[in-house]
Amino acid sequence: MKKILLIAGFCCLSTAMYAQQHVDIPPASAESKKATAEDNFVIKEDVYDFGKIPQGKPVHHTFTVANTGTTNIKIVNVQASCGCTTPEWDKENPVPAGGESKINVGYNAAAEGPFTKFITITYNENQTKQVTIKGEVWKTPASSAPENNSLNDLKN
Repeated sequence: MKKILLIAGFCCLSTAMYAQQHVDIPPASAESKKATAEDNFVIKEDVYDFGKIPQGKPVHHTFTVANTGTTNIKIVNVQASCGCTTPEWDKENPVPAGGESKINVGYNAAAEGPFTKFITITYNENQTKQVTIKGEVWKTPASSAPENNSLNDLKN
């Protein structure tokens, strides 16, 4: 029994010693400390509240994104969290250095109640940022005005 414990202890000790090996990590160079494109991709507002909107009336909001860097940023994809939200953006042209671009987001207010939807912006192949739209859809009345039964009395 002592031999088994001694062998097990030796294995644990040698594993622990092996895990403590020193690995040289080169110091960060000035070039690697440069700001990345993610730091240069700025969204002017990341949450927009539509407030109360009537059911059945689609609404839109335009998010402005800016490139504060020195190289172009390509918006690869803009994807909504559900099919009721439709984003549109300039798919052909990158956001120029020092320039701006627009992302138009539409929401189909078909379902009654509060909503919060997330839109993920993918740029420069693998970097992402997220914007949010929210609000509350109120049910529209079945008719434009309540029926007036007294009107029939006036016709007679």
